[in-house]
Amino acid sequence: MKALGDGTNPIAAARAVLPSLTPAAQAIVKIIIADPGVVVRSTITEFSALAGTSEATIVRTARALGYSGYSQLRFALAAAVAREQPERLVPGDLGPDDPLTDVIAKVTRAESDAIADTAAQLDPGLLGSVVAALAAARRVEVYGVGTSGLVSADLAQKLMRIGLSSRAYSDAHLASTSAALLGAGDVVVAVSYSGETPDVLFPAATAKEAGALVVAITNNPRSSLAVLSHHALISAGRETSFRPGALASRISQLLIVDCLFVGLAQRTYATAEAALRATREALDSFRTR
Repeated sequence: MKALGDGTNPIAAARAVLPSLTPAAQAIVKIIIADPGVVVRSTITEFSALAGTSEATIVRTARALGYSGYSQLRFALAAAVAREQPERLVPGDLGPDDPLTDVIAKVTRAESDAIADTAAQLDPGLLGSVVAALAAARRVEVYGVGTSGLVSADLAQKLMRIGLSSRAYSDAHLASTSAALLGAGDVVVAVSYSGETPDVLFPAATAKEAGALVVAITNNPRSSLAVLSHHALISAGRETSFRPGALASRISQLLIVDCLFVGLAQRTYATAEAALRATREALDSFRTR
């Protein structure tokens, strides 16, 4: 298995798959996320004593993260710590008494980290395959609820602006109805931070059964949505107790949406440019009437 940290921030990658791990592995990974340097400084015996668990459990956790063992995990974290400032790896959470100067700094850092981490792990080859599928699609339906629904609406609006037939659904009943009517040649883009949202999972699965190609945008590469999709584009935003549906998670999804949009506009340049010009002129005419 390819290590989750290959080409990415290993802390962001571990955080993304945290919900998919066993309780024992989650406890170990939470320690790693809180202080990656503790692994760098510790032998497996020392870390075992610190974590209050067996060396075998630590090895199994390292393998669950995609590494061959503790030594490879330790090496990846050491490389990450050497590359980055410590606060870059562990952006501080917001506290109820934080002054606004700290709020600005922490939110800004979390969001810039989300963009950088998403860009680092976004596979150009995979992105190209999704762009090609969208360009050839008869219809593109986009599913997402809550804050992911805002991302879905943004993608559908962008596709419409370049002349592609697209619609966003944030209601599970309407999304499921839409999915049942799809078939070969249609594409669904399903957006869910956790990859476990029932309102998105059910219509995405229905669309797949109907013959449509399913693309996931999710933070967890091992989520149910990622597993059922044909292509999974992985974001790297982080939600916290003070920022559920945080801009850091949403902005990482929007980065993927913007990359898809620009790739599509390039691939369909003649029609996209004409559509953008026509819609821009219509809006300009509306504003000046």
